[in-house]
Amino acid sequence: MSETPRSRETEGDTSTGLPQRRTGHAFAHTPHRSDSRPPQTPRGARQPDPGGRPGTIPPVPGRPATPLLIAALCGLLFSLVTWQVLVSGPLLAPDHALSRALVRTVPDSVTESLSDLGNIPVALPVLAVAMAYAARRGRLLAAGAAGLAMALVPALVIPFKLWTARPGPLEPWAAGYFPSGHTATAAVAYIGAALLVRPYTRGAWPTAVALVLTGATAVGLILRGWHWPLDVLASLLLCAPLLLGVALAVRRGPVSRRSTRRSSG
Repeated sequence: MSETPRSRETEGDTSTGLPQRRTGHAFAHTPHRSDSRPPQTPRGARQPDPGGRPGTIPPVPGRPATPLLIAALCGLLFSLVTWQVLVSGPLLAPDHALSRALVRTVPDSVTESLSDLGNIPVALPVLAVAMAYAARRGRLLAAGAAGLAMALVPALVIPFKLWTARPGPLEPWAAGYFPSGHTATAAVAYIGAALLVRPYTRGAWPTAVALVLTGATAVGLILRGWHWPLDVLASLLLCAPLLLGVALAVRRGPVSRRSTRRSSG
């Protein structure tokens, strides 16, 4: 009896019935798993994104761009005001007119008291207490950032005073009034202290108090005739990036227990 092709194929098969290995390129690189789990490859481990597209990687949160834009804008405006002071530009005319209209309109006893809020013996202890409190609560980075911001105030203000050599409203023979050092000291001390204690308080009263104290200092300096309005404005613009750095350091610090209970409740 002659063997048919089918009988030869049957006799050549193994009794176990196991699948034979195929050597084609289409099958050689295809992973097979008997437990139907995904293959252990980076692509197989990826999960689809919310839009349903497979094989995408979740977005990685980055640094917010808004503080950087605000800092850049403040730096640009400060450069513009400084340039106007150096070249006696057209901005100085309304600056002088506003100063003449405001100087000595309030008793000196009042404006001098307001201006004293920017003195180092008055403003610096407020920041020091807030720094000690923040450091005790574990926010060493934020406390260090606030101290660094205050240390940078004279390092930034004094060179511009020497460079511009702007006279004062009531002392045209003197120089070194641009920008206002008292305004910079008050802004960094009071607003910096408010940023440090704000995570541990209810409401926004620390920020409101800091803004009132800083604004009172600026108004007192202008009304007393110790600084031009542009001197005060330039000082605030100069300190804004420093305070933004303190705010970012505060956000990177540990979350307080009170804030955790408030969010969970």
